Amino acid sequence: MEKSNQPIIIGVTGGSGSGKTTVSRAILNEFSGHSISLIEQDSYYKDQSNMSFEERLKTNYDHPLAFDTDLLVEHLNELIHYRGIDKPVYDYEAHTRSKNSVRQEPKEVIIMEGILVFADKRLRDLMDIKIYVDTEDDIRIIRRIKRDMEERGRTLDSVIKQYLSVVKPMYHEFIEPTKRYADIIIPSGGENQVAIDIMCTKIASVLENKLNYKNKLQD
Repeated sequence: MEKSNQPIIIGVTGGSGSGKTTVSRAILNEFSGHSISLIEQDSYYKDQSNMSFEERLKTNYDHPLAFDTDLLVEHLNELIHYRGIDKPVYDYEAHTRSKNSVRQEPKEVIIMEGILVFADKRLRDLMDIKIYVDTEDDIRIIRRIKRDMEERGRTLDSVIKQYLSVVKPMYHEFIEPTKRYADIIIPSGGENQVAIDIMCTKIASVLENKLNYKNKLQD
């Protein structure tokens, strides 16, 4: 299948709490009338059901090896060829993959969002547009504390300990270096409306070119 006849894949990355989810949602809202979907890399954390709960707590969730990237690549290739997938669901309180899954049908635009989606060349090679959301460390940790306590049942002490021992060093070792692969860098995350507007204009242009190509094939 020619690349121009495949779905458009938009990669969105940045550190934890950078605002990459806000940016991804902004794209979804802007193109809500189109065939568009969002795939979160977090859904592809490895299944740890064979480990005790105490062992799961020791997992470095900000390291590339924490993700089942092989499965994510496989699923993206299925979607690229317009075949549906059963997307895994991750249970943040149990620290392992849920037994449930979510049916994901193919769409014309796929947003792939996560902290390490640029870290693997196989994923980068599938992307048409690569976006890096760049936000200062202090803002990111405040957002992470709020999210993990409200949505994931974590204590303040556990969030701070995890951030200082794992999240921050992994960000500087694995995430920030992938900024060099970005086509677009958005400072200040989801609060940078000007950058989001420019980004959406670019995506609209890519969509228009794709539609024109399909129309030519049908003529």
